[in-house]
Amino acid sequence: MHEKTKGADLPSVLALAYLGDACHSLYVRRTLVARGISKSGDLNRASLAYVTAEAQARMYRTVEPMLLDDERDVYRRAYNSSHLSKPKRASHADYRCATGFEAVIGMLYWLGDNERINLLLEAGHKEIENDTEN
Repeated sequence: MHEKTKGADLPSVLALAYLGDACHSLYVRRTLVARGISKSGDLNRASLAYVTAEAQARMYRTVEPMLLDDERDVYRRAYNSSHLSKPKRASHADYRCATGFEAVIGMLYWLGDNERINLLLEAGHKEIENDTEN
């Protein structure tokens, strides 16, 4: 459990998912630019491997064994939220899973735990990269 979550006043899980989505998008963009991709069209195409609900659900399933109790709790509450939008291009289960994953990243961002964010996103991204290489 994160020491910072004890007594912390966290935003709602959907607000955390909103922050987590932005944090993850920035991580993806930074990673792709660091790889030397410079054209906006190429960057947008490459980012789709990571930012879809399906990809985020796969990342979550990869990092799930690594999660701490408070991260699991935030994930579960976001996954089970009754206020989720209807998914446009994803299965209902993947959309809920991705929202939970984003909420975990958002909580870590809110708490300022960038080291943990990088650890989880790096592990999740390796899973995506392994699949695209095969």
